[in-house]
Amino acid sequence: MFDQIFKHNIIDLLPEVRGKYKKNEPMKKHTWFGVGGPAEVMFIPEDKEDLSNFIRKRPQNLPLYVIGGGSNLLVRDGGIPGIVIKLDSPQFKQYKIEGNSITCGGGMKNIDLQKIMINNKIGGLEFLSSIPGSIGGSVRTNAGCYGKEVKDVIIKAEIINDEGEIKEVPVEDLMLSYRNSYFPEDWIITAITFKVYPDSPEHILSIINEQKNKRQKSQPHNVRTAGSTFKNPEGLKAWELIKKSGCDKLKVGGAEVSDKHCNFLINTGTASAQDIEDLGESIRARVKEATAITLEWEIKRIGINKRDADE
Repeated sequence: MFDQIFKHNIIDLLPEVRGKYKKNEPMKKHTWFGVGGPAEVMFIPEDKEDLSNFIRKRPQNLPLYVIGGGSNLLVRDGGIPGIVIKLDSPQFKQYKIEGNSITCGGGMKNIDLQKIMINNKIGGLEFLSSIPGSIGGSVRTNAGCYGKEVKDVIIKAEIINDEGEIKEVPVEDLMLSYRNSYFPEDWIITAITFKVYPDSPEHILSIINEQKNKRQKSQPHNVRTAGSTFKNPEGLKAWELIKKSGCDKLKVGGAEVSDKHCNFLINTGTASAQDIEDLGESIRARVKEATAITLEWEIKRIGINKRDADE
C-alpha cells in the first residue's frame, strides 16, 4: 500500500514525550486540499515544555516540518520523510488578554478569534479571523486581507529555536513584509501577542459579516482549495495575469482553476497532489510566456512526489 511507504520505525529513535507520536499519518486529513501522502511520523506535543524537550533530545539528522491548519499547504503524494510537528493540543490553543493586547497560542485557529473578540469586547483582529488557517502559520506568512496585515497588529512572538530554547522575539526583529517574514525555518511559533482595542460586540460582528460577505462573493467556498495560489507581483494582480494568459479554465486531472477566482486552484474530489502542482506549474509557464513575469508560489509545497517514492 502506498500509505505504508515508510517501513522503518523511527519512533524507536525519538525521545520520550508526554504528547503523541503517530506513524504514517495521512496528511490528506490535515490539509484543506485533502491530498498528499503520509507523514513518516507526526508529533503532537502536549505543551511548549514538551516540545522544547523533544527539540533538544531529537536525533539531529531527522528532518523536521511544522504545519498549522493546512490551509496554505500542498503535501506531495510521496509523503513527508522525518517528523511533522503539529501544535494541536489544547495548550497551544489558549489565549490571555492583558489590557490592549491578546496572546494567542500558535495552534489556535484564526476563526476562533471571532468568538473571543465578541465575548471579550475587543476589536482589531477581524481581518485575521477571516483568513483560513492557524495563528502561527498566519504570522509566518504575514497573512493579510482588506487592507490589513499581521505586521500591523503583532507585538511579539514566542518561539522555540533549533536548540529547544523558548524565547520572545519583538516585532521589530521579525522584518515582516508582503506574505513573508524573517522567521528562520527552524523556529517554531508557540504564541503570538497582538494589539487590540475595546469595541462593541455589535460593531465587531458587523465587520466580520461584511468581510465574510465580500469573501463569499469573490472567492470559492465549500470546496477543497488552499487560498491564493500565487503571490501578487509588485504593483500587479496575480489573477489578472492568469486570466490575461488564458489560464482561467485550465484543468489537470482532478484539479482545476476556480471559475470564481482564477488565483485559486480546486481539488474537484479526484485530484492528486501531482495534479495540483502540475496545474500550478502550467499556469506559471504560460504566464511567463505571455507576460515575461514569473509568478511565485504562495502555497507552501512540501514532501516528495510519488515517482521519487516508487523508485
